Amino acid sequence: MDFSEEQIERYSRHILLSEVGVEGQEKLLNSKVLIIGTGGLGAPAAMYLAAAGIGTIGLVDGDVVDLSNLQRQIIHQTKNVGQLKVESGKETINELNPDVNVITYNEFATSENILNIIKDQDYDFIIDGTDNFAAKFLINDACVLAKKPFSHAGIIRFKGQLTTYIPGNNTPCYRCIFQTPPPEGMVPTCREAGVLGVMGGVVGTLQATEAIKYILGLGQTLAGYLLTYDGLKMEFKKIKINHNKRCGVCGDHPTITALIDYANPSCDLKTGKLNG
Repeated sequence: MDFSEEQIERYSRHILLSEVGVEGQEKLLNSKVLIIGTGGLGAPAAMYLAAAGIGTIGLVDGDVVDLSNLQRQIIHQTKNVGQLKVESGKETINELNPDVNVITYNEFATSENILNIIKDQDYDFIIDGTDNFAAKFLINDACVLAKKPFSHAGIIRFKGQLTTYIPGNNTPCYRCIFQTPPPEGMVPTCREAGVLGVMGGVVGTLQATEAIKYILGLGQTLAGYLLTYDGLKMEFKKIKINHNKRCGVCGDHPTITALIDYANPSCDLKTGKLNG
């Protein structure tokens, strides 16, 4: 593609990177990333992906902007309170970078619509920016079945975690680590326990980094690892995790061949033993 003078200036810091250059920026502009959830994680991920020049960004969310969102969901502003989150997100992205084509899905992801949404633009990478276990397991299973790479992340209080799934290379999926959602009430929600606003920025931008690296074929992703972050201790830990051959969706003999709509207790982190 021929870059305009404005694009050369806009993406100049990318183009200067030998690992990216003009060809890499062209890949970004031709890529498509789907972000499910435009909240604490999806908001910063969307903004940095838009700034980077991801050509098509899909936003999935059936909620409206609430005043309590603004402490961490930086894609929304006070003037957007009461507005559909996907429309607020699209407005901000369009103002940030007019190169980006924003596709909005004003609906919550369910077993009935998620595969159609993923296939709608044949997205290259999926970002799980949701805040509940039901959606996280649904996104995981849909991406495994559709053979789509995705980034999982979760935040609560002062902690966060993330991992990346890439199909076809025997890396563990989210369900390999956490087999089933926890019983309702077992884990406090962010509404109950709180969350430091900047946690979404730290972890959400790491998700955006994973998407960009995957698209450009750079470095190492978190496939096969769970990265945890403790904001109070300012400590990252990278934990090796193994593919679970008995995983219900990506194991040697999968038992989950259709998508499941679980009950919907909201939260981001699950305590438990890792398989690995």
